[in-house]
Amino acid sequence: MKTKISKILIANRGEIACRIVKSARKLGIKTVAVYSEVDKNSRNVLMCDEAYCIGKAPSQDSYLNQGKIINVAKKSNCDAIHPGYGFLSENAVFSENCLNNNIIFIGPPASAIRNMGIKSMSKKIMCEAGVPIIPGYHDTDQSNLLLKHEAERIGYPLMIKAVHGGGGKGMRIVFNHEEFLTKLESARRESLNSFGDENMLLEKYIVAPRHIEVQIFADQHGNCIHLNERDCSIQRRHQKIIEEAPAPTINARLREKIGTAAIHAANAVNYIGAGTVEFIYEKSTKNFYFMEMNTRLQVEHPITEMITNVDLVEWQIKIANGEELPLKQSDIPLNGHSVEARIYAEDPYNEFLPGAGPLIYFSLPTPTKNVRIETGICEGDEVSVHYDPLIAKLVVWGENRNEAYSKLHSKLLECNIVGLNTNVEFLTKLSTNEKLLNGEVNTAFIEENKTDLLQKSKPSSRIIAQAALGLVLLEEDKQLQKMKISKDRYDPFITERGFRINHSYTRDLKFINSSGQEYNFKITYNKTKSYTIEISDQERYEIDGYLIAEENGKTSLITNFADETSKCKIFIQDNIFIHVFTQEGSFCFEIWFPKYIKSLTELGTKATTVAPVPGIVSKILIKAGDEVSVGDSIMVIIAMKMEHVIKSSKNGVIKDVLFKVGDNVSKNALVIKFQED
Repeated sequence: MKTKISKILIANRGEIACRIVKSARKLGIKTVAVYSEVDKNSRNVLMCDEAYCIGKAPSQDSYLNQGKIINVAKKSNCDAIHPGYGFLSENAVFSENCLNNNIIFIGPPASAIRNMGIKSMSKKIMCEAGVPIIPGYHDTDQSNLLLKHEAERIGYPLMIKAVHGGGGKGMRIVFNHEEFLTKLESARRESLNSFGDENMLLEKYIVAPRHIEVQIFADQHGNCIHLNERDCSIQRRHQKIIEEAPAPTINARLREKIGTAAIHAANAVNYIGAGTVEFIYEKSTKNFYFMEMNTRLQVEHPITEMITNVDLVEWQIKIANGEELPLKQSDIPLNGHSVEARIYAEDPYNEFLPGAGPLIYFSLPTPTKNVRIETGICEGDEVSVHYDPLIAKLVVWGENRNEAYSKLHSKLLECNIVGLNTNVEFLTKLSTNEKLLNGEVNTAFIEENKTDLLQKSKPSSRIIAQAALGLVLLEEDKQLQKMKISKDRYDPFITERGFRINHSYTRDLKFINSSGQEYNFKITYNKTKSYTIEISDQERYEIDGYLIAEENGKTSLITNFADETSKCKIFIQDNIFIHVFTQEGSFCFEIWFPKYIKSLTELGTKATTVAPVPGIVSKILIKAGDEVSVGDSIMVIIAMKMEHVIKSSKNGVIKDVLFKVGDNVSKNALVIKFQED
């Protein structure tokens, strides 16, 4: 076995691949990227010293193809492979294949991956090691009859979990025996698609617990430490979206107790490298229970790095290289507070359905010592249907928890994205939620507070005035460039959508927001080159302003009101929508004008049933000639590694099914036809 790592193949993509490159460069280590056909021009590919295509977009043909990855590692003379997280990071067979090919696997031994990856096995090991576990069923008999009997024994509510699961895949909450078998089958299908295995375990579902995890690290010399805990309770679809370290309201005594339990868990499987031991914490009893161990780097590892001032990827490489841990337990600091927000392509107002599409406009905060941006994509890139819809991670640090959340809120307002639905507005509301700021968190937090969190922000009249001024100035700028005249010779008669010729230079405009609300206003151009804006005959502003071309290529608008000066970013999309990014939030208005005729295809009202998200057909539940009713399940698609059931939008008889299992389906694609259509 080689012992000196000089070149690493990164068997992953996106932000984690970029993250690994940065640490490798610090150590003077060369990097090799592997990529699927759709990732040819991705950020991590361009960052690495070498790059090789390993297959088509579906992960089974590329990032999960062990043979191709190992062949590239050998071909490029790599000493080691870093799997990142997801894909092959917790695959014991892949770890063994690396070992058999004289390649260092930057991760734990295959035995530890296997023991901790199989949830039923890990529960047994933890029980023997004295680590508390949740009551449940973890055995091998998977018959429906036995599982239902065990469910009755455990009691409802309970959790069905994929034995080889993770990331919320193959997981269902069951509240009564009537829905048990239906959810069992659904969890099995999702687990089979995600992990190639459909074995399940059952656990007592603890209502409204906290999700607390401990970062551990072990070397090849018998040393094992923990690097404090993280709270990951803010979740939707059983997946985290805000994490923080340290966990709120956890005192030093409990921190030591839960940290020690995590070390016992790691030692029980002779662990080496970075790992995370996850616990369920019951606030009412102050008891904690082992949930699972992730035998890899976690998505949220940057918040631990921020409070401990260590580079966990650098540690991973050094430990894989045979070095001892750089610090002892007593040397691990706990400085300040850090919070991470995951920015996803998803629609919080439609059950958080994941999405895909191009990043037409993409602007994130400038990184600093206390603000980290982790992303693997740039403006113009696409979020692909084939992979996780994570766009970026925003990580901030503050002297205390209040400061960290204040900074998070401020920086979320600088996360401006156009082209697809994102959860930025939702995260912004979360970051100022009073209950969250008071530490009143649990895994049901979003569900319990969704009424407040899912209220869309309404623009103030000043923001509407800014948007109107921005539109006029952008059009003016466009015309000046087109006609090649200087700004001091500008006259409103030359604008493309021009002003009326009457006693004053006045223009009527109308904006429509995403909720359908209309804003009518008049803009009058004054001889002083200022503007009078009257909104719906109620608000009146005398304003002037100018545009600034920022260094990042974006355009900012400076607006001078009578009593204040405001700055925002502004962007016109397809000459139809105007986006305004302000300190009150981001707002989009449709620009209405007489010559523009809106065309809208009403899907689902006449013909039918369409795909709610782009994805791959996993299962077809009907056939031509079947009679269905409104709400009947007709097809299952997999999008962003999640299962979505398409339901019939009407009563009728199926004439034709337009897709087959394995087909790619675009969003809003018609999936069936009815005879009467």
